[in-house]
Amino acid sequence: MHYEVDPDITVASTLPGSFYHDPEVYEAAKNSVFAKSWQFIGDTDSVKVPGSTLPFTLLDGLLDEPLLLSRDMDDKLRCLSNVCTHRGMLVCEHGGNERFLRCRYHGRRFGMDGKFQSMPEFETCQNFPTTGDDLTEVPLGSWSKLLFTSLDPICDLEEYLKPVIDRVGWLPLHEFSFTPTRSRDYLIHANWALYCENYLEGFHIPFIHADLNSVIDYGQYTTEMFDYCNLQLGVSSGGESCFNLPATSPDFGRDISAYYFWVFPNLMLNFYPWGLSVNVVSPLGPELTKVKFLCYVWDESKIGQGAGAALDRVEREDEVVVELVQKGIKSRFYDRGRFSPTKEQGTHHFQSLLLQFLQSEPKV
Repeated sequence: MHYEVDPDITVASTLPGSFYHDPEVYEAAKNSVFAKSWQFIGDTDSVKVPGSTLPFTLLDGLLDEPLLLSRDMDDKLRCLSNVCTHRGMLVCEHGGNERFLRCRYHGRRFGMDGKFQSMPEFETCQNFPTTGDDLTEVPLGSWSKLLFTSLDPICDLEEYLKPVIDRVGWLPLHEFSFTPTRSRDYLIHANWALYCENYLEGFHIPFIHADLNSVIDYGQYTTEMFDYCNLQLGVSSGGESCFNLPATSPDFGRDISAYYFWVFPNLMLNFYPWGLSVNVVSPLGPELTKVKFLCYVWDESKIGQGAGAALDRVEREDEVVVELVQKGIKSRFYDRGRFSPTKEQGTHHFQSLLLQFLQSEPKV
């Protein structure tokens, strides 16, 4: 497997069409890309008090790693392996409030911190227990109430998200409320990377999203690149439904209607005056992707206005295009394209980072 993207966007060609249906690339990305990146897993409201537990599968259909959020009796939040160290049974099958964790297969018991406590019929077992009998603790990071984990993080979460926090850290995320009725999943018959690439350029907005194009100033639409993320800045075309920015913001004095942050490899944090739309792109196969739209409302009165309005329509418009691209890149007459140096910096950045991770040696 060898792919290249020139670091100079003015001479670079895109990845070839074969990249997006190559099973070798898909398999390699599991450990080289997704296991090494920080993944959004929810918020602290789901595990508020000591004894709270929440089992989940990290990137169901791709990594398929059974994990467990646990708030121990010292009120410390942890992310643990949810696999019993005896025979591999899932320890916690349903979320709730517990004083300890107990595998119902053979009765092995763990503390809320994952430490081994007891096991029946093991009295004569030698050199037992060891630290290997504890549940593995997995790296857990937070930004305000938002939670992230990584199986093998390339750096700490603070470094990973620093450009995001520096830009919009003034927002009171603790006041944002997850709203299930405004959240939903989309199933897309296309490679996950094609979906991300579509998100990462505003070039298509005037051609695909007429409503969105009417409320943002396409001429002022810009992309800024950072180590593990980038930002597309949406400026209002009419001064309506904009952020009330603090004087300390680098954007103070401008009519900003949306901050579109992409975090490598598969996370979008879309901030609007009404709140936050978290989009998690989950690969299910080389040509199948699930996108989770998770809505966090801050100001209900601003929903339906400006760039943050009609998100379902925008998503469906993108879905159709991405699925057609998936079909098109299989053509015998298509190999590579070229990047617009002024409008596709984000897509070039994504492809460069993706190859950087794919060509590194995974530790997991």
